[in-house]
Amino acid sequence: MAFPLPTLDPDYLRILRAAAMQPPMRPRVPLWAGEAVIGSVEPEFLSQIVLPPLLDGREQLLKEERSGVVGWHLQGEVTAGLNRLAAVLHAMGLAGAWRDEQLAVPDAQGQVVGTVERAAVRPLGIATRAVHLVGQATDGRFWVQQRAFDKPNDPGLWDTLVGGMVAGTDTVATALVRETWEEAGLHVADLQAVRHGGQLRTCRPARDGGGAGYVVEDMDWYRCTVPDGVTPVNQDGEVACFALMDAHELLQKMQNQEFTLEAALIQAALLA
Repeated sequence: MAFPLPTLDPDYLRILRAAAMQPPMRPRVPLWAGEAVIGSVEPEFLSQIVLPPLLDGREQLLKEERSGVVGWHLQGEVTAGLNRLAAVLHAMGLAGAWRDEQLAVPDAQGQVVGTVERAAVRPLGIATRAVHLVGQATDGRFWVQQRAFDKPNDPGLWDTLVGGMVAGTDTVATALVRETWEEAGLHVADLQAVRHGGQLRTCRPARDGGGAGYVVEDMDWYRCTVPDGVTPVNQDGEVACFALMDAHELLQKMQNQEFTLEAALIQAALLA
């Protein structure tokens, strides 16, 4: 039996999209590495940070003006400098949850110029990438996960079948394979009709950095059919449980804000 898809309320969709694209609560200025813009920070956020000079005597972190714009310049090798900065932010309680996970740091054109500890990306306004997998049973119902209640972000909320960050050593494709196994105990090759669904962006304030953080994230989402008799089983302890929901139950929980914003955005794109 196939479950028909419900009609999305246009007002709900408008509110959801507005929540995903919010301006910063306060002004932000560029964070440069060399000539590249790699993030943004509140104007005085980095004034409290002290980094030792580089071996050649240059300051690692400078406030400077370029073409009439005041911002912060991280000098020296990008990855080393960013990770030293991340360690100081962590010691001061101004970073997110420390993961020992390096994420890619892109410039304004999307070219990767270094990597940084995941805990520092929100305080520094560094753009990140994530990958999600929407899984449906053969009858059309949706496989979804409930996030573990001890996760630092969105504990206990419902999410897509699989969702995770694209690490600095990953491509989107390899991240999809890794996350599908770690979160759901599934091999992408064993799933049916795996295809790219689209890409979405979210930009919004974050509580990291003592409320001075900002999320800039591009999400690639995929969809697939989970074969009959196959049940997801979490491998990394980050999922409380999995469930099958028909589209009406899924939409009701989305509207009740029981899903993460990212998952709601992706599922709305599929249902629209």
